[in-house]
Amino acid sequence: MLTEKYTRDVSRFLFLQRMYISCLFLLVGVIAIPLSAQAFDIRLGTEAPGSFSYFSGRILCRLINTQVEDVNCHQVPMVDDVDNLTNLQGGSLDVSLVDSRMLFNAINKSGNFKFLDISYENIRALAPLYDVPITLIVRNDAGIDSLADLKGTRINAGTPGSLQYQAMTTILKAKKWSRKDFSMVGDLPPIKSQDTKAFCYGTMQAMVYIGIHPDFSLRRLLKTCNGELMNMDDSDINSLVSDHPEFWKIELAVGTYPSQTEKVVTFGTRAMLVASSDLDEETVYKIIEVIDKNKKRFVLSHPALSLFSVETAQKSATGINLHPGSARYFSEH
Repeated sequence: MLTEKYTRDVSRFLFLQRMYISCLFLLVGVIAIPLSAQAFDIRLGTEAPGSFSYFSGRILCRLINTQVEDVNCHQVPMVDDVDNLTNLQGGSLDVSLVDSRMLFNAINKSGNFKFLDISYENIRALAPLYDVPITLIVRNDAGIDSLADLKGTRINAGTPGSLQYQAMTTILKAKKWSRKDFSMVGDLPPIKSQDTKAFCYGTMQAMVYIGIHPDFSLRRLLKTCNGELMNMDDSDINSLVSDHPEFWKIELAVGTYPSQTEKVVTFGTRAMLVASSDLDEETVYKIIEVIDKNKKRFVLSHPALSLFSVETAQKSATGINLHPGSARYFSEH
């Protein structure tokens, strides 16, 4: 009898213990539900994996997720900037990282957006993240010491429609040159290193490079193929930058590459963080705060991510309105 009673008591105790634990988990779950429901998701559009845009967006999302309460950042890689801006305009994205030239064209219905029946008036500027310089690489045995010396040389302009081709077209227009002013103009693509091989073999004496600095592949090209960065501190280029808000004057510091002994002045675009006007002011304020407070972490990730400052951001609206959240942060700091 004693054994039977003991067994019943033990069973009752275990049953009550299981019930207590189950109720405890249920209570924790009920309490947690409202908290998770308050989390706000934002979708950040960047370029495809492998791009510097994707790399930068990943860093930004990681910082937002670890330092901003109740905001979950999800990176969404898109095909290109047209895709980014159109999805941002339509509400499929909340924030995007886009090139300032594309942004300018979208707002002003020019370039790739000339024939699109879409209004991008709901897009607001948040802040710049990094410069994208247009750089001319010349062979140091070609006798090219200034932009004026480029006439009569053999130059690769990139494939029609590419960023390199557009940049070369922009430079030609600024200098009032045509392709006839060169002894040879190549349309070689970077696929299978066709452009760099032609440069290394001397078939081309100059080529256009567009991208962030420093870049490992460019460092190798300069070292092994007698290349150097050409200074474009030119009055016509300065006028171009002054007349076109999508471009900025950019300086590459001494030592950006081991062979670079002087400062190089060039121009280019900026990667701009933009958002829909529907994104609330407080969320944008927190995003800018995260960027501002983590400037050192950005630079440690890559030297190109050293652009942001409140002063720089205030001058980088590219002809569009600042988001109220950015404007409030800049006015307070």
